[in-house]
Amino acid sequence: MAPTVTSVDASEPKVASIKTLADSDALTYVPSEYAYTMDPNDKGDENDPEHSIPIIDFALLTSASPDERAQMIQKIGKACEEWGFFQVINHGVPESLMKEMIDACRRFFELPEEEKKEFQTRNLLDPIKCGTSFNVAIDKVRLWRDYLKVIAHPEFNSLYKPAGYSEVSLEFSKRTHAVATEILNGISESLGLEADYIAKAMNWDRGLQILAANYYPACPQPDLAIGIPPHTDHGLVTLLIQNDMCGLEVKHNDQWVLVKAAPGAFVVNVGDQMQILTNDKYKSVWHRATVNNTATRISIAVPHGPALDTPALPISELLEKEGEKAKYIGMTYEKFMELQASPAAYMMPCLDHLRVKDN
Repeated sequence: MAPTVTSVDASEPKVASIKTLADSDALTYVPSEYAYTMDPNDKGDENDPEHSIPIIDFALLTSASPDERAQMIQKIGKACEEWGFFQVINHGVPESLMKEMIDACRRFFELPEEEKKEFQTRNLLDPIKCGTSFNVAIDKVRLWRDYLKVIAHPEFNSLYKPAGYSEVSLEFSKRTHAVATEILNGISESLGLEADYIAKAMNWDRGLQILAANYYPACPQPDLAIGIPPHTDHGLVTLLIQNDMCGLEVKHNDQWVLVKAAPGAFVVNVGDQMQILTNDKYKSVWHRATVNNTATRISIAVPHGPALDTPALPISELLEKEGEKAKYIGMTYEKFMELQASPAAYMMPCLDHLRVKDN
C-alpha cells in the first residue's frame, strides 16, 4: 500500500540522518549537538544473575493444563509488579520471520536519503513516518538513532519500498498482535479479572499497534551519546525484538540493567496506560537505549495501546478489592500520546500530569 505523503514542516531544522553522519569517513568523535552526559554512577552490573528479567513460557501460558496456565499467570503478575519487564519464549512466531522483519527495516534505513524524504513528517499519528533523533525542534540533545514508525492496527499501513517490506510487516504485525493479546489476557487474569476484561475496557479490537524500528549505528564515543534517553512507554504493552546487538537497559531497584534476551524471545514491558489501569500496582518502568562502537543495533518495538478515543482509568474492581482511591484522572489515549510528544513531557513525567493531587 502506498503511503499518504505529507511534506516536512519548512520551519523545522533540516537534520541529516544519523546513518549519514555515522557513515562519514571523517567521523571520529561525537559532535557537540549529540553529546549526552550520563551519570558515571548510573551503570549497573550486567552480569549479576539476580538482574535477569523474568522469563514467561508462552506455551505454558496458552496450555490446556489449568495448572500450567495458572503458574504462568502468577509469574506474569509478579514480573509486572516487580520488574515491569519480562521476556516471552516459545511464542510461536518463527525466528526466521523476526529476522526477516529486522532485515526489511535495515534495508529501509539503507535507502538513499532522497528516497526516504517522502516519509519525513512530524505529525504524531501519520500512518507512516521516519526521522532522526526525537523532536529536533525542541530536543536539547540529539539522539544517536534514526526511526521508522508505521501504524499497523486497527488499519494496516505499509511501505512500498524496500521490496518485500509490506508482505513481511503484515505477517509480523498479525503474529505479534496475537501474542500481545494473549499476554494482555494473562495480565488481566493476574489481577483477578476475566481474561478479556482489559481488552474490552480499552477497546482492544480498535487499539493502536505501531511498528517502531530504531537504527543505532556504531558510535565512535558511545559513552558520550545516547540512543534513546530514559523514558516510559505510552501504551498498554510493548513487544520488542532486536538484532544480535544488546543496548536496552531497564531501571530496576534504582540500578540500570542491560537486557540480555534469549534468542528468538520477545522482550515485553507494560506501559503507562497499564499503570493507570492498575492504580500503580503494575509499573511502567524507565528504560533507555544505549549505543556501542562495534556494530549497528536495530530494534523493533511494537507498542500496543487502547483505541485512540478511549481513556484509561483505574479499574473500579481493583480499587474496591484493595480499598484504594483512584490515583489518576482520565485522558484519551490520543491526548496522552500528544502529551508525551509535547514540551510538557520534558518538565514532568506524563503520568504525573494525570495524577490526582491528593495522592
